[in-house]
Amino acid sequence: MTPSSNGAAHAIIALPQPYLLFLGDVTEPGFAKTAIGLRDWAPEHCIGEWALPAATVSTGLPSMTPAQAYAAGARSLVIGVANQGGTILPGWIPSLLEAMEQGLDLVSGMHQVLANIPELAEAAARLDRRLISVRVPPPGIPVANGRKRSGKRVLTVGTDCALGKKYTALGLVKGLRARGVDADFRATGQTGILIAGGGLPMDAMVADFSAGAAEQLSPDAAHDHWDVIEGQGSLFHPAYAGVTLGLLHGSQPDVFVVCHQPGRAHVLGYPDYPLPSIEDVIDLTVRLGSRTNPAIRCAGVSLNTHGMSTEAALAACAEVSSRLGLPAGDPMRAETGFEHVVEACIA
Repeated sequence: MTPSSNGAAHAIIALPQPYLLFLGDVTEPGFAKTAIGLRDWAPEHCIGEWALPAATVSTGLPSMTPAQAYAAGARSLVIGVANQGGTILPGWIPSLLEAMEQGLDLVSGMHQVLANIPELAEAAARLDRRLISVRVPPPGIPVANGRKRSGKRVLTVGTDCALGKKYTALGLVKGLRARGVDADFRATGQTGILIAGGGLPMDAMVADFSAGAAEQLSPDAAHDHWDVIEGQGSLFHPAYAGVTLGLLHGSQPDVFVVCHQPGRAHVLGYPDYPLPSIEDVIDLTVRLGSRTNPAIRCAGVSLNTHGMSTEAALAACAEVSSRLGLPAGDPMRAETGFEHVVEACIA
């Protein structure tokens, strides 16, 4: 997926490739979304995976030590975990040091900056390795001005975190381009930035500047150009709703697509908070989004049917579509009719 082509004010990041994906000791697939996202959308840059003994999640890529990966051509170890708080755990440090000893640079999308960890900074200086943290916002982001911009925009929103907003955005770009529509993927999270080579880490912005960052990410464009903006968090999330709202207001989307995972009953990592309904998400997104774009509308629903049989996935999409009167599909399963969601965006 190529980065911006219409002058968005975000930097292109030169990353050392190919990657060895580090899974740490992760046991929850949702917290391995960086590694899994790179496997699915940038497989040509991924040589293998490396995990600690306690890990129970795998990308399915070959298991390699840093020495084996370097010999196979890898040039960086990417931390493929996206845990709560974006912290690099102390138990990972020996593995990260080993990767540098074996010739690999380190790439991270965590909130915690690699260069701020003394052991890593010392080893990087001694070994002449690079420490690349992509979740660091650039300087000079302005406060939002609320001005209506030219061009068209679609934003992916969700009932929760880690359920397909990035995959949906990438699927929409692919579908729009296949129809001859000029479209760009606008990355707002660490995995998207690693895939696209550029973007803005929305969840690392100072709150007052989050809407302004979204405006910078999707600037004025040709009237028939579509920016497909990767959503973050959920308006109903007890911790991350502020990120979602700033992105919604600054993006000024003409269209949004709701992302949901059938069967998920509670907010990931927050068992006391039940997931909102798709209907509630549509209603709140329209009410809040209309502040900066009164014409905002929902084009459809993207369902994450991973782990479901084909029959169950088709039934889930059909039920949601019938209930809401909107197209529904899974961007990773062509048979579910996701192309109808794409078409509804530009209808």
